[in-house]
Amino acid sequence: MTMATSPPPPCRKQQSMLLLMAFVVAAALSTAPSWAQSPPLQYNFYGTSCPQAEATVRNVTQGIISNDRTMGAAFMRLFFHDCFVRGCDASILIDPTSSNPQVEKKAIALRGYAEVNTIKAAVEAVCPGIVSCADILAFAARDAAVVSGSFSPFDMPSGRRDGTVSNFFDVLQNIPSPINKLPDLISNFAAKGLDVDDLVTLSGAHSFGKARCSECNGRLYPTVDPTMNTTYAAALKTVCPAPGTGGGDPVLNNNRVAADPNVLSNQYYGNLVTGQVLFVSDQQLTNSTYTAAKVANYSADAALWMQQFATALVKMGNIQVLTGTAGQVRKYCNVVNS
Repeated sequence: MTMATSPPPPCRKQQSMLLLMAFVVAAALSTAPSWAQSPPLQYNFYGTSCPQAEATVRNVTQGIISNDRTMGAAFMRLFFHDCFVRGCDASILIDPTSSNPQVEKKAIALRGYAEVNTIKAAVEAVCPGIVSCADILAFAARDAAVVSGSFSPFDMPSGRRDGTVSNFFDVLQNIPSPINKLPDLISNFAAKGLDVDDLVTLSGAHSFGKARCSECNGRLYPTVDPTMNTTYAAALKTVCPAPGTGGGDPVLNNNRVAADPNVLSNQYYGNLVTGQVLFVSDQQLTNSTYTAAKVANYSADAALWMQQFATALVKMGNIQVLTGTAGQVRKYCNVVNS
């Protein structure tokens, strides 16, 4: 007589299930990008290896902005562009070479490269070979918010390492355009792990800095964008010539409403409400009920925006970071170590 086979004990079933789950997790990790497996950033990462690191960056950054108040926005924009292209790896700082002439910095005109090298040299003088250029960009952006926006000092985690690849075409594929519509902006930020709240919050950085007429001329010519304040548009047209008229491409302040265009503030949101912003991508933030409500809240509550901007800046600084043994710590920010 054949004996009936009894079912395995429950504990054996549970063991089988756990083994299957472990296999699935291991397979998922093996196919994840290398940055997803890297150790997380840490607060006070240089507390032992270079205790003077953050103070050195802060002191030099403050001095640079004190001498040229437009540099606060320049540091903030460098950090944004660096993080959005290949992750926060300082690839935006790499100079072209004969073997790689088409680097990121060739794709868009940014300022602050020499100043970042000055900060790096000061850090190297106290702690050679320890502090990455990627972390220097993060610290400088944080310190720019404090100096140019009167933010309370806030912590920025660190431990980033520097990338060794810089590609012109990565900029074109990753940086949001000033003519993007809201769904495209949301999608672009989502691809970097940032949500619609981060989009609205970080856009407040357009309260300072500079732009070119070519970035907003589409709202002025051949007819004025109906969402733009007519008085504001008329003033812009006195600065920005119609395309093809030989007037060049003048530089203008992002915030032409502010008494001081070099201050990082929530005035950007008041400008949005009154139709006095430069870019299509700016005005798009009023195009949904949800984003328009956030704009109104930030316009009315500077402290709320400042708190959430600091949080969003830290979150942005985590995009695809290289940590642990990935990448390198460059001796000079503009060249890869040999």
